[in-house]
Amino acid sequence: MNTDTTSAWPEKLKELEIVVLIPTYNNGKTLAAVIEEVCKYAGDILVVNDGSTDHTADILKQYPDIKTITHPTNKGKGAALKRGLSQAQTDGFRYAITLDSDGQHFASDIPRFVEAIEKTPDTLLVGARNLTADNMPGKNTFANKFSNFWFRLETGLKLEDTQSGYRLYPLRKMNVQGSGYTAKYEFELEAIVFAAWADVAVKNIPIHVYYPPQEERVSHFRPFRDFTRISVLNTVLVLVAFLWIAPRNLLRNLSWASCKRFFSKHILHTQESNLRITLAVMLGVFMGIVPIWGYQMLATLFLAHAFRLNKVIAVVAANISIPPLMPLLLYGSYMTGCTVLGNPPELHLGDISLENVKSVLGQYLIGSIIFAMTCSLLAGILSTAMLAICRKKRI
Repeated sequence: MNTDTTSAWPEKLKELEIVVLIPTYNNGKTLAAVIEEVCKYAGDILVVNDGSTDHTADILKQYPDIKTITHPTNKGKGAALKRGLSQAQTDGFRYAITLDSDGQHFASDIPRFVEAIEKTPDTLLVGARNLTADNMPGKNTFANKFSNFWFRLETGLKLEDTQSGYRLYPLRKMNVQGSGYTAKYEFELEAIVFAAWADVAVKNIPIHVYYPPQEERVSHFRPFRDFTRISVLNTVLVLVAFLWIAPRNLLRNLSWASCKRFFSKHILHTQESNLRITLAVMLGVFMGIVPIWGYQMLATLFLAHAFRLNKVIAVVAANISIPPLMPLLLYGSYMTGCTVLGNPPELHLGDISLENVKSVLGQYLIGSIIFAMTCSLLAGILSTAMLAICRKKRI
């Protein structure tokens, strides 16, 4: 965009309550140029100096109209972003555009974010880089594809770029002041996952990016340590997604009308016999209780296919392990194990010895299988009775 067309953008950003946030750490060579370019498009700018030890502080003194926050020591990019976004919320801004201070992002792309957010208000916009661009480091391309895979697994959403730091955050839709965020590079992945879980729309918009020659690059990313932290975070997020978010979303979607449609399609008007419907229910209930957390659905689908049972009914029945019922199922499994083995139902929470853990785990594992069989049998009896009543005039 030509500089003579930028004069209207600061007013436009002010009208939409947008602040531009620039986290920086030892980017003294590029910081001033980045600020100069951003000033052409934004009047409200916030810079977070994350404990820089170069001449960053001197550069910022040259811009007295820009609000700055300084960390005495380096805390990490995630901490800098969280501090800046929290301050922007406190200052009453509706949106915050974040971009890096290393010169890789073009301030001329700010209008792209503005135009996109006008069309889809309160969306979290993530800049999508051209991953085939010249000088794009190979490790960046791999890391982004790796991150995209995990994001889709955790949220069910597909993005082209989940690692770009050039973003627009909808501050009034996100609790960035919460304590659940990490402090390093993984914050940016965590932020969009949490946003998606909170039903905030997350979308990519195309941006330009500049990667200088290898000898000129300044990177604070520590491959082994940071990649390990990101991998651990993704593991935790996947577990949360499968054990909490997916069941929660299922419950949200279970309206009375959808239940009626399901019952009509898969129970009343199916050509399946009562026996095969009952067996599908029994399989689902059994698989929902047996202790293979995280794999119940996959195992249920596999077994339903192998025995030629109704997969939909089996999977729905397997959701007996959704969070509201999970504590009861765990307790029932443990108590069943204690009864079968003749052991007193005592949980020694203050004793974490190997012997105590083995005893409790053994009681739970044995009990869960027997409890699952019992619940499956009861579900079969109830299903048989209900089907006999409801399907007297089966089509």
